Amino acid sequence: MSTHRETTFLSTGKFVDPTPAPPETAHPEVGTTSAPLKSAAFFIGAYCKDYNEDFMLCKDENNDPAHCLQEGRKVTRCAMDLISKLRENCEKEWEAHYKCLEKHNQEYYACRKPERTFNECVFSKLKLEKVIPGAAATPIHLRENTIYN
Repeated sequence: MSTHRETTFLSTGKFVDPTPAPPETAHPEVGTTSAPLKSAAFFIGAYCKDYNEDFMLCKDENNDPAHCLQEGRKVTRCAMDLISKLRENCEKEWEAHYKCLEKHNQEYYACRKPERTFNECVFSKLKLEKVIPGAAATPIHLRENTIYN
């Protein structure tokens, strides 16, 4: 007698869930890995704030995953829109920052220089500013003399 379900893996070693997704949930994904998402996270938060708040209010109202699919799709579309704008306007700076994050175990402190150039590009071309909630008077990403520089 088996105590667990056998998993299925592709030849690449990735897990494959055998359960098909319902057709009403079909929606394109953002299409980036964790490092580019982490690099753009604060900008996605600022750019998609209204959609994120609607989604969180919906989740608070009803814990059924199917209840908030429409709001979730809006958040995904908003993030996809910002990512395409980042690729069009600041691709070189964004790539330098997220590749640094990938190289340094996704730690921001090791990538402050490429982060500064990326933030400046996003601010100058998309008018989005990186704001860290609850940050000190001078947020860490704006300080000139830090231990990890």
